[in-house]
Amino acid sequence: MNLEGQKVISATEMARIEKASIEGGASADAYMQKAGNAIAHHIKAFKIDQITLLVGKGNNGGDAFVAGCALLEQKYAVHALTCFEKSVCSPLCQKYWQRFLELGGVIVDTMPTEGLILDGLLGTGFNGEVKEPILSVIKAANASELPIVSVDIPSGLCGNTGKVSNHAIVADYTCFLGMPKVGFFLGDGMNHIGTLAGCDFGLPESFADNARAEGYLLNEEILPSLLPPMKRTRHKYEAGYIVALAGSPGMPGAAMMSCMAAYRTGAGIIRLFHPEGMDSEFASGPKELVRSTWSSQSYELLLQEKKRAQALLIGPGLGRTEEACDVMNKLIENLDVPAVIDADGLYWLAKAKRVFSTPVILTPHYKEMKELLAGEPSLKACQLYANEVNATVVLKGAPTWIFHPNSPPLIMDRGCPGLATAGTGDVLAGILAALLAQGLKGREAASLGTWLHALCGELVSLDKTDYGMVATDLIEALPEVLAEILSE
Repeated sequence: MNLEGQKVISATEMARIEKASIEGGASADAYMQKAGNAIAHHIKAFKIDQITLLVGKGNNGGDAFVAGCALLEQKYAVHALTCFEKSVCSPLCQKYWQRFLELGGVIVDTMPTEGLILDGLLGTGFNGEVKEPILSVIKAANASELPIVSVDIPSGLCGNTGKVSNHAIVADYTCFLGMPKVGFFLGDGMNHIGTLAGCDFGLPESFADNARAEGYLLNEEILPSLLPPMKRTRHKYEAGYIVALAGSPGMPGAAMMSCMAAYRTGAGIIRLFHPEGMDSEFASGPKELVRSTWSSQSYELLLQEKKRAQALLIGPGLGRTEEACDVMNKLIENLDVPAVIDADGLYWLAKAKRVFSTPVILTPHYKEMKELLAGEPSLKACQLYANEVNATVVLKGAPTWIFHPNSPPLIMDRGCPGLATAGTGDVLAGILAALLAQGLKGREAASLGTWLHALCGELVSLDKTDYGMVATDLIEALPEVLAEILSE
């Protein structure tokens, strides 16, 4: 079962394999022609007949000129705003600048007020601060409110790190060449790339196959097949019994949302253990919840039910009292049940690293990952941590990265801005716990669960907008999302 979709590489690696292929006999000119024609093909889908090229001095500008030439040949009105004298541009950029003029292309010195912009200012080799004259052009393009298509990468974005030092193009569409660059999925990348579209520029498959991957986009085509099958004769315990350690005084919502998300993802029965004295806070809660209490002196029932559970859900709203720490440590001592550890559970886990021997999914956001690592969450550090503790790490964000022991990282780039609201992480934890309880392993559960969560966000966004989205909307959207997947 191949969860790995498209390979994601660094800009440095892309430059290396492209150079190696040219040294092996491939033609840089042929590459540029094929890339430019592929970009022109994508631009035609916008059905806008006035195009303005923003041209730097490198081969990225040459790609833009080739695209412009292809569009001129199809009777588009194409202008080019050039930032440098022709004489200082790369040889191929100069060649296709001349061809552009011969076909009737027009050089202009002002930003258009209509049409579409094709950004060919800076390529994937750029790293650092954008300077004049390109800086002013980027600012003007972003302020124009016209649709922007970027060649390979939005100008100003670092293809290795996703860093924007001062300014970068905010693209509606990025036509990446060959393979997507890891900088799209790090740092500020997702704020700049818009919709991604791949362009084949003729790189031999052997070079692409041997390129070093930073990760892989999730193979969405395989994900529906991971949904646990439903037997007509199943009973609620067979459907997935989850023991949840969640909630604390003043924080009942996290517990209820995570448990209800698990129910909506197919779990058969969930027993929520919460501190004593919270009955009034749960009084209006879901009727489906089976509730029990624990105290610092009495958690025998919790440990007893752990033995019957198919999965544990630990952490949402748990709190940071010493009593919460003690009961969590008791629960994960000699852990032999699959588990999801989230939120306050991660806080306590950061205090004392554990190595797991059963499928465990950890669901930190950036700050929580930083605490788990006691350092910056680089891709390498996150992967090493997953290896060391033998757990699947779901690093939540835009996008979400999935690290699994001794496996390449996976990238879930679906979702929407509205997911950045209180409680959505609790919903994800519940979804993941339900999938573990129904028999999925850590990496598969993390892949399917983050995808379902993202699809729910996208569905809610269409109806209630990103501004109006709240976490419980995702729970209500789960049946519709699942129904759509099952109908395909």
